[in-house]
Order: sequence, then C-alpha cells, then structure tokens
Amino acid sequence: MTFSLNANIIGRQFECSEIFQNVTRTCFLFLMMFLVSFGLNAQSQKQKELEQRKQEILKEINLINELQFKTRKKEKTIISKVEDVSYRVNVRKNLIKVTNQQANLLTREINKNQDDISRMREELKVLKDNYADMIVKSYKSKNEQSRVMFLLSSNNFQQAYKRLQYIKQYANYQKKQGQEIKAKTLQLQQTNTELIAQKKEKQKLVDENIKAQKELEKELKQQEDLMRSVKKSMNKYASQIKEKQREADRIDREIEKIIKAAIASSNKKAGTTSSTGFALTAEAKALAANFVSNKGKLPWPVEKGVVKLRYGKQPHPVVKSVTIQSNGVRIATEEQANVRAVYEGEVLAVQAIKRGNLTVLIQHGNYITVYKNLAKVYVKKGDKVKTKQNIGQIFTNSSNGETILSFSVFKESKTQNPAEWIYKM
Repeated sequence: MTFSLNANIIGRQFECSEIFQNVTRTCFLFLMMFLVSFGLNAQSQKQKELEQRKQEILKEINLINELQFKTRKKEKTIISKVEDVSYRVNVRKNLIKVTNQQANLLTREINKNQDDISRMREELKVLKDNYADMIVKSYKSKNEQSRVMFLLSSNNFQQAYKRLQYIKQYANYQKKQGQEIKAKTLQLQQTNTELIAQKKEKQKLVDENIKAQKELEKELKQQEDLMRSVKKSMNKYASQIKEKQREADRIDREIEKIIKAAIASSNKKAGTTSSTGFALTAEAKALAANFVSNKGKLPWPVEKGVVKLRYGKQPHPVVKSVTIQSNGVRIATEEQANVRAVYEGEVLAVQAIKRGNLTVLIQHGNYITVYKNLAKVYVKKGDKVKTKQNIGQIFTNSSNGETILSFSVFKESKTQNPAEWIYKM
C-alpha cells in the first residue's frame, strides 16, 4: 500500500513538473503572439500610409486631367505640351511606385501568415496530443485509486489540504488546456480568412498596376513624339527658356527690393538702422511665432491645384541642358480661380510688376508670403487679412488657357521652400 502511494505521489510530482513545463511554453507562446501582433500593427499602419498616399496621387491625376480637359481647345506651345506630359508621366510613375510598395508589403504579410498557419497547425497538434495524454493519465490515475483514497492516505491535515489544492489546480489546468486549443483553432481560422483577403487585395493591386502601366506607356509614347519635335529646334527652345528665367529673376529682384525697403522702414521707425531683419513689435513677434508653429500645416493658396514647378535649382523638365532657379512654386489651377492668404497678416504691398501682372505681399511678422501672376486684387496695402481670405483672382493666359499662380515664402529677404510650409505640398 505504501509503495503504491509513493509511486502515485511520484507520478503526481512528475505530472506537476510536466504542467510547469507546459505553463512555461504557454507563456512563451503568448510572448511570441504579442511580438507578432506588434509587428502586424506596424505593417498595418504602413499599409494605411501607402493607401493614403495612393489616394492623394489618384486625386492629383484626376485634377490634372480635369485642368487639361478644360484647356484642350487652347493651342499650347510644344514646350507647354511636353511639360504637361512629363508631369503626368512623373505622377503616374509615383502611383506605380506606391502600388508596388503596397503589393510588396502584402506579399511579405502573406508569406508571414502562411508561416504562421504552418506554425499554428504544429502547435495545435502538440496541444491536442498533450491534452489527450493528460486525459488518459488522469483516467488511469482515477481507476488505480480514487481521489478520496489519495486524500485519506495523507500523513496530516496540511498534506491533505495540499493534495486537494493540487487536484483543483490540475482540473483547472485541464480546462485551460481545452480553452487554449479552442482559442488556437479560432486564431488559425482567422489567419486563414486574413490570408484569403490579402491574396484578393494583392491581385487587385496587381490589376491596378497593369492598368497604370498601360497608361504610362501611352504617355511615354506621347512624350517621345513631342520630344522629337523639340529636338529639331533645341537651341531655339533653350533660348526661350533662358529668356523666361531672366524675366522671372527680374521680377524676383523687384520683390526683394520691396521687402528690403519694408525692413529698412521698420528699423527706421524703431530708431535703428543696423539690423538686416524687421524690427518687430510684441504683436508682430507673436504673429511670427504662430506662423512658425503652423509650419507644414498651412492651407494651400488655391482650393484646387497641382504643383507644376518646385522650389530650388533644377534642370528644366523639357530641355535638360538648361538649369532654372525657382524661388517659389508654380501651381496650376482652374480658370478664374481665386487666390487666398495662407495665414493671417497684413498686406505689405500690391505691386503691378512690368510684364509680370499683379503681385500681393502679405507680412506675418518677419515672414512674408508672395502671390504672383494675378489678374485682379481684392485687397490694398495695410489691409488686415485672415487665413483663407480671398485676396485676388489668378491670371489666365488666353493663348494656352493656363492659370498659373507663382507662390513664394520669405523669412526677412531670404526665400524658403513652400513645400515645407504648406500642408502636403
């Protein structure tokens, strides 16, 4: 009898050790599941960002098509046509690039899910085998000696209490093992469902890319045909571009003079002539600080528009041998479009620049925003303006139907990149 009890106790101790190992393995599995979940959340966030970027590009393509549809009856120069096609090509390439990134990310997720399914199937098999072994051992133990006899054979009350606690813990562990098998089965089914959805989403992306690639091929063919015409008179077009650059430089110098004169005037009023920047009042300093705090969040100066020329030194989009300098951005918009202030401030100047149409300068402390190529102006010097207030109407070129706003940002008399200030430019 004593030998039987000792053997049974040893068996129980062995089962306790086995339970401890299983609990340890379960904790490890939960840790792995947490890490996997964290990784999936990061991938999901990346996928959302890519989808948002794709929608922005599609919106830009639709706007380009809309603007070009409205001006299709106008006779554009060969250079303008090439610029339009080149711009569409670049945007289309961006769309394909983003869609490829989405597809590649989905491929990685699909491969990972396939690996997870294989791993979970193995884990589920081990869980079921362990559970079956545990049930068999429990049944044999029950047949060999009842639980009551196991408790009655205790040497003292404390040992009997511990054995009773063990029996309860063992029963709870059996229940938990059953629940874990159920949870693992549901997780496996969910992962399978996600895998099917991901494969469908990937196929959709592949189809979208095929369609975009076909459109790109058409645009590239159109670009090649137009470029053949340009190459016949490359020197003539290069001269025209250089002349336009000289005209743009002349207008920029006039704007710079206006700003420097305003700086000198503010310093004279403050009783100093040594500073190269604006002498600001406390109110102007607060306005400048608020303007800076909104960097990257300022609204566009037009309701609808696409950036045709970006800030900085760059090769001309058509005649690559010619370098152009842009002190701001050129935004294409629709005919009779209004221009609006990107932030509250005071109108510093309204200038009728020779051969450059009307220009409005708005001061925001020691920052200035400049709106060029306007046909009409609704404000005058000294007016206080609010964010998004209409300040004029953009000039539309009657010969080619283009409505282009030139927009710049200055800190004192130094130019800034507008894309760093305007929301998602």
